[in-house]
Amino acid sequence: MGMAHVLLAAALAMVAAAATVSAWPAEGIQPLSKIAMNKATVNLHGSAYVRATPALLGDQDEDTVWVTVKYGWENPSADDWIAVFSPADFISGSCPNPSRYPGEPLLCTAPIKYQYANYSANYLHGGKGAIRFQLINQRSDFSFALLAGGLENPTLVAVSKQVAFKNPKAPVFPRLAQGKTHDEMTVTWTSGYDIGEAYPFVEWGVVASGGNPTRTPAGTLTFSRGSMCGEPARTVGWRDPGFIHTAFMRGLWPNKEYFYKIGHELSDGTVVWGKSYTFRAPPTPGQNSLQRIIVFGDMGKAERDGSNEFANYQPGSLNTTDKLVEDLDNYDIVFHIGDLPYANGYLSQWDQFTAQVAPISAKKPYMVASGNHERDWPNSGGFFDVKDSGGECGVPAETMYYYPAENRANFWYKVDYGMFRFYVADSEHDWREGTPQYKFIEECLSTVDRKHQPWLIFAAHWVLGYSSNSWYADQGSFEEPEGRESLQKLWRYRVDIAFFGHVHNYERTCPLYQSQCVTNERSNYSGTMNGIIFVVAGGSGSHLSSYTSAIPKWSVFRDKDYGFTKLTAFNHSSLLFEYKKSSEGKVYDSFTIHRDYRDVLGCVHDSCFPTTLAT
Repeated sequence: MGMAHVLLAAALAMVAAAATVSAWPAEGIQPLSKIAMNKATVNLHGSAYVRATPALLGDQDEDTVWVTVKYGWENPSADDWIAVFSPADFISGSCPNPSRYPGEPLLCTAPIKYQYANYSANYLHGGKGAIRFQLINQRSDFSFALLAGGLENPTLVAVSKQVAFKNPKAPVFPRLAQGKTHDEMTVTWTSGYDIGEAYPFVEWGVVASGGNPTRTPAGTLTFSRGSMCGEPARTVGWRDPGFIHTAFMRGLWPNKEYFYKIGHELSDGTVVWGKSYTFRAPPTPGQNSLQRIIVFGDMGKAERDGSNEFANYQPGSLNTTDKLVEDLDNYDIVFHIGDLPYANGYLSQWDQFTAQVAPISAKKPYMVASGNHERDWPNSGGFFDVKDSGGECGVPAETMYYYPAENRANFWYKVDYGMFRFYVADSEHDWREGTPQYKFIEECLSTVDRKHQPWLIFAAHWVLGYSSNSWYADQGSFEEPEGRESLQKLWRYRVDIAFFGHVHNYERTCPLYQSQCVTNERSNYSGTMNGIIFVVAGGSGSHLSSYTSAIPKWSVFRDKDYGFTKLTAFNHSSLLFEYKKSSEGKVYDSFTIHRDYRDVLGCVHDSCFPTTLAT
């Protein structure tokens, strides 16, 4: 009985510990976190080798290349694996790791990606193999290592010579975002150039105007290991982020097409250029034109070379990305509402993510929200006291992407895009009544001119509305605890649709008021809107979430698959909503809203103030 009590106590302690680590059930593990770097040993073997070709990468100024890695040794095992390290020298130096380790680890940093050696078919039989890895320009050189002992007890047995890009410091992976006003577009990019070595700028102008282009200087930011709140971001997950530059292109003419090119002017006057791109300037607030918007959350990143995928962590990410790239001409702006790369403290993954979405973000404004995997860390000022960010505590997200917030540490802001007003909430900070964010939400929703901007949209990462996800159902709430109660008072401002991520599936509700459907209609809404339609759009890439078996009355459509949503405003009276699957791009759910301005003015529930008769 004594032993039974000990085992029970240990089990309960493990459950309690797990509850403090994550705000979500453990469905999927960041693949790099499976590597026990603190146990790594070095035993270079004479018969083992790793060779990578080509040695010079990007000789035609490419920012993404394929490298062939050949390897072998006399003791092949199914547990052997090939790791990609950057910088290439990952063995020397001391490790800033926690004192709980019995001895200082010999390897101080996690790889940026890995693949099992037996991915090459003949490895186990002949002791030789070959794998192709896709690399991006990440401001440093690379080496490839053969390790035995699996991920739990890694032993380094061979290392390749370094390979490197022709210019590791080159400016790469631009990210557009709408500024604080409709006539302002920002571009953010990453490089290896500090402000002391080169001046960053963007050169831009109207396409086919014949005039001289404008050069606008960019600001430069970075962050250090000391900016991270905990491990692995402060320890094995740390990688220097380089320098992040942001330039503002102002005074844009609505709907005109512009070109731009990022660059760095060196001290001798020569310029290191990035690639050339074009974008279309946003419409003015209220402008009556076709406007198309993509909304999704929780996409994550994945590797085209098949590496890092053994946890089945974000299996749908590439499908969603590729479908949006394929459909690039059929939408105008993107809202990614939290949980971007799921780096979880492995900083190299932020570069991988910006590279993956660059074909989109370089041409369309890519607006982001903060999620738990960007921000949450205990005792760091966030609303949720959990470890979902892996020690990042919001710093990479707040630096790598621009968003038009008054305070970058508070990730809430509004966007006026033609006939739309978007409020992008920061659900990692308190949104309840009496808080600064609550005040900002009310100001945003109450000040929009619905004559000219009839479509009012709310977006947040955590479900501050409704979801029949099985975990929420088990809690008996169908929402994030305390999610929607305080916001109920603000829905009187007639929000049309509220979007959420966090739950990795798709779900749409009927128009709701205080948890009750206000109509039996399911797809064609017209006249006065008596309620808000709540949409969970968190199934764009990460491992999928299950529903409760009992379908709530308010749940109109559910789909446990990968997809994204699209809004199309044809004019001030007609809006189309579509949910598309990432695998094929076909529409699987849709509804329309048709109404006039008088329908927005019509009193419903608690939306109007008291009235009196005139004399």
